[in-house]
Amino acid sequence: MKAQDIRKLTKDQIEKKIFDLKEELFNLRFQASLGNLEKPARMNEVKKDIARMKTILTEGSYAKEETPKKRTRAKKTVEESSNGAE
Repeated sequence: MKAQDIRKLTKDQIEKKIFDLKEELFNLRFQASLGNLEKPARMNEVKKDIARMKTILTEGSYAKEETPKKRTRAKKTVEESSNGAE
């Protein structure tokens, strides 16, 4: 699935697809262990789709968060710096 298509989905739909793909990956691994896997490349495709969807979910969470304001250090006054020297 392409990233453009994933971005059009809602968060819940993406999470549902991830769940479905994880089930498919489990079944593919099971078939591979039995030696019945017809398309071994499908395992890599499913893994990459899961990773792509998780990445897009993470991008969305960062985009929605407000960026924190920069905190500046308070400058020491002349009195504070001279007290430490004594």
